[in-house]
Amino acid sequence: MSTTAPAAPSAPPAPAKLQPLSGAALVLGTLSLSLATFMNVLDSSIANVSIPAISGDLGVSPNQGTWVITSFGVANAISVPLTGWLTQRFGAVRLFTSSIVLFVLSSWLCGFASSIEMLILFRVLQGLVAGPMIPLSQTLLLSSYPPAKAGMALALWGVTTLVAPVVGPLLGGWLTDNMTWPWIFYINVPVGLAAAGVTWAIYRKRDTPTRKLPIDSFGLVLLVVWVGALQLMLDKGKELDWFSSTQITILALVAAVSFAVFVVWELTQEHPVVDLNLFKGRNFAMGAVCLSIAYGLFFGNVVLMPLWLQQWMGYTATSAGMALAPVGLFAILLTPLVGKKVAVWDPRRMASGAFVVFAMVLYLRSEFTTQTDIYHILIPTLMQGAAMAFFFIPLTTIVLSGQPPERIPAAAGLSNFTRITAGAMGTSIATTVWEDRAVLHHAHLTESLNNGNSAYLSTLEGLKASGLTSEQALFQVNRLIDQQAFTRAADDVFFASGLIFLLLIGLIWFTSRPARHGAAPADAGGAH
Repeated sequence: MSTTAPAAPSAPPAPAKLQPLSGAALVLGTLSLSLATFMNVLDSSIANVSIPAISGDLGVSPNQGTWVITSFGVANAISVPLTGWLTQRFGAVRLFTSSIVLFVLSSWLCGFASSIEMLILFRVLQGLVAGPMIPLSQTLLLSSYPPAKAGMALALWGVTTLVAPVVGPLLGGWLTDNMTWPWIFYINVPVGLAAAGVTWAIYRKRDTPTRKLPIDSFGLVLLVVWVGALQLMLDKGKELDWFSSTQITILALVAAVSFAVFVVWELTQEHPVVDLNLFKGRNFAMGAVCLSIAYGLFFGNVVLMPLWLQQWMGYTATSAGMALAPVGLFAILLTPLVGKKVAVWDPRRMASGAFVVFAMVLYLRSEFTTQTDIYHILIPTLMQGAAMAFFFIPLTTIVLSGQPPERIPAAAGLSNFTRITAGAMGTSIATTVWEDRAVLHHAHLTESLNNGNSAYLSTLEGLKASGLTSEQALFQVNRLIDQQAFTRAADDVFFASGLIFLLLIGLIWFTSRPARHGAAPADAGGAH
């Protein structure tokens, strides 16, 4: 289950001198923008519980099936920095409506995919066209409300992004179990068409001015190359035995060289596709790094949980969704409080508290066994919702603090880019480490059992006595060993992730406290 942070828009600010909407237009406009955001966020989480079904139907391993998640995330990350340029080229309303229609088309194509390669290709397309949707929904929403009610508008937007991850696993699980997995994509078609139609009807006369701007095409190519090569390396590393494979070595070199050239090129361009000069500011640099690492850890573990539950704990897609859905409960309840208090309380303390809770959640999960019941799985899931509320908004506040208004869109876009990219990479790293640790635990358990273990021998004899052949009995025992090995491996990933969350607390305190109520911070560490 993926969760999208309530972040500042990565598109130009709301159009100036537009009168706020009122009456039915305001209600319908808010509903259509929220529906589009809901659909986008839902689609990044709805596939999580369906990966085993998709993998089995398309004849690939569940680990390969996670490409369905990471391909969307990487493509989405690449397109986010282009939102500002595209908005100025085509207009916010036209771009937003077009993105929804293309998202619907790519969702429909995903449902028709007959191979994992086709599905990944269409998910890449879906991620690319989805990039402008979330930031532009914020931009248009802010233009719909008077400035005094901007906080309420963003609160509505924030709740939408938190409801979708709750519904995602439930809806994805139900559709997968009761219909077929393509329906997790087909569900977007009526929702998206309705959102696009209402949005165009209400906002078409409120579009932003357009102008032709040069685009850093070489920088864009470098961005695609290094992000794509790095993600391919992470996804295929386990399958090809990492650097013993020539292909992995080449991918690593391509990623490293293209990234180095990308950094030098972007720092010297007048119109860079990514404004890397933002990293000269201490709050932005430390805040964005902290946000990205934490989100990578969070998202990697969120993807790992349903895989473990369905593959080794006997959960259906629906029951796995039920086990994960409550994560949004406290997030939804606490987000309005956090949004109200983030300008009063120290956001560094709020984020530090969130990281402590994340560490506690992951410690509780690291104690899971093959006998863990649904009650003990739900407790840390509920706790995690509170951490989510106190994690995204305070860190986003730190990242954007001290930036002049004209640099806010670029700063929000770059921080969203690093966060989304880290989320996709976190998935690959978590699943790879999980499988590696499972192999190690399997070897240790097998070694222990082969040394004349009486429980092993009695289990084997009992299975034979029940009518199984020797091969069938050995298969059943091996399955039990695998269950233990993968459970212990998941525990290892949870425990290590919890430790890293605690270490990140120190990183937060390298930032300066944003000033209360929008005053200039004592030291934003920014390069303006």
